[in-house]
Amino acid sequence: MKLFLDICIGLGLAQAAGLRPFLPALIVGGFAAGDVLIDFEGTDLAFLEQGWWLLLMTILGAGALILRNEVAQRPPLAAVSHGIGIGIGALLFAAVLADDGYALWAGLPAGVAAAWLSGTAAGDVLARAAGRLDEEARAHLPVYAEGIALALAVLSIVAPPVGLLALGFFAWLLIGGRRRAGQKYAGLRILR
Repeated sequence: MKLFLDICIGLGLAQAAGLRPFLPALIVGGFAAGDVLIDFEGTDLAFLEQGWWLLLMTILGAGALILRNEVAQRPPLAAVSHGIGIGIGALLFAAVLADDGYALWAGLPAGVAAAWLSGTAAGDVLARAAGRLDEEARAHLPVYAEGIALALAVLSIVAPPVGLLALGFFAWLLIGGRRRAGQKYAGLRILR
């Protein structure tokens, strides 16, 4: 049962990092530093709760919020942010498993997959929403993504099954978005 709960927590944290990398890492590190439901001391990933890491996540998170419009308008910056989120998601998943003595390496690929799924699905939804919004409203989309990532990280620690629910939700978003895109182009072929 403990392994199942750890997997649920790891899934939720990795997905939160896939949405927006820095704030979930900061929150998880804060929970672990205070030994609130998780604790990474004694693992190979104990640095995730150390002060220098929390300071780095704070600085990078503030920078990402300040530069949110630049990141949104430049695909290479968005890709770098997504890649960082995937890496941090893998570390968080692995750290949760290592906390209870499970193999650290098992969490890395699962964390990569979960972070990729959430980041890709949310990226598609946010891109479609950005196309429909005016510039002022579009500028707030990354802030909403930060809030969702924060809520997902906290809920995943406090109520672990939320990670499984989020996994299903992001899979549904990704599949539904891709299906709608395929139908759109199929309809255009018929018009020819």
